[in-house]
Formats: sequence, structure tokens, C-alpha cells
Amino acid sequence: MEFHIITLFPAMLQGWLEAGVVGRALRAQPAGVVLHNLRDYGLGNYRQVDDQPYGGGSGMVLRPEPLAAAIDHALSLRPGLRRILLTPQGARFDQEQARRYAAIESGLLLIAGRYEGIDERVRELVDEELSIGDYILNGGELAAMVVVEAVGRLLPGVLGNAQSLAEESFGQGLLEYPQYTRPEVFRGLSVPEVLLSGDHARIRRWRLEQAEQRTRARRPDLIDKTARG
Repeated sequence: MEFHIITLFPAMLQGWLEAGVVGRALRAQPAGVVLHNLRDYGLGNYRQVDDQPYGGGSGMVLRPEPLAAAIDHALSLRPGLRRILLTPQGARFDQEQARRYAAIESGLLLIAGRYEGIDERVRELVDEELSIGDYILNGGELAAMVVVEAVGRLLPGVLGNAQSLAEESFGQGLLEYPQYTRPEVFRGLSVPEVLLSGDHARIRRWRLEQAEQRTRARRPDLIDKTARG
């Protein structure tokens, strides 16, 4: 699977690719992550990518020509990429969506916007729009990293322990159970006795109970969603 990212600031993503566990694993593949610098597709001697909005208003808007050219080039390298525009107006990204993306063999083309937004006509060139939350960022680069991290870690061989994917938060529709390590007592707080018992069946039951209790207390919407499913 390949991830292609169109961005004005590829250096923001390059550092993450070199330092993060998922990023390094993807970089080890022949074409795991491909960065497309939008400025390379800019217009004229100054590689212009933005302009003032028609009708007036503050800020600048990304022009359609550079974005369209970048999209076309990415698709020429990897036909069949799922074209995703990262925008606060998109559908909410979650673990279920990450699993669906991980099943797309061709890969994802993530388009990171900037400034006041993009020319509306670019929306006709994408398959879907995606948001990572109800807040505003200066650009889509952080959102692109979130998507690549969440999807990439689900791919075979990226994480060392595949079993951990099933046990973590949202893996089975619940928040993850509490975790403990050494020391056995820290500032008067002890590790629960059941985790020291060596009784694996009992430990599994305890972890499931804790996961359910934590989910009901912190994210009851997940319990409701599981019940509806």
C-alpha cells in the first residue's frame, strides 16, 4: 500500500517519517510514502499556488491548477489511489475508517490544504473529504500524519506485535484496560493483585471488565454504538 501526500511543506512530514516507528517502517518499503511538493506545480516564475478570493475577503485561496496537476501526477505514478481532501468540512475520521482505508490495496492520496482553503472546483477531483476533529489547523499536514499513522500501523509487518492492535483502545469497540509495570508499589499505589496472580483466565476477565467500566464512564457513546451494531 502506498501513501501519497500533496503538501506545501513536505519538510513537516519528512521529520516524522524519519523519527516515528510507523514512518520508518513505511519508508523501508519501496514506495511506502511519496511526498508531492505543491510548489513544484506552481504557476509562472514564482511558482504561484494561491490567489485572492473572488468576492473579497481575508486571506488567500489555493488555486485549482497546481492542485489538479499534483493530483494528476500522483495518479500517473499510482493509478487507483483513493483521493482524500483533508478539510474541517469532511466526515469525521475514526478507527473504523482507518481499518477501511487499510484494506485499499492501491493506497491513499492525501491532499493537505493551506491558507483560507482551496478553490471549490478542486472538490470535484477528489473521492471524499475527511476531518480529524472539530477544530481548525493552519494546514492539513498534521491531519495527513494522523491518517498515515492510524492506517499504516494496521498494515501487516508495520508493528512488531499484531496482537496489540486487537487489545488497544477502539480495537474491539472499547477503550483499553489499565496497564501497569514495575515498580509494584509507586507512591503508595499498588499494582492490582489480579495482575500478579499468574491466572491468565482471571486476568482476561478483569481486563474486559475494566475496559467496559472505563468505556461506560468516559465514552458511553461507544457502548451505544456497539449495541446498535
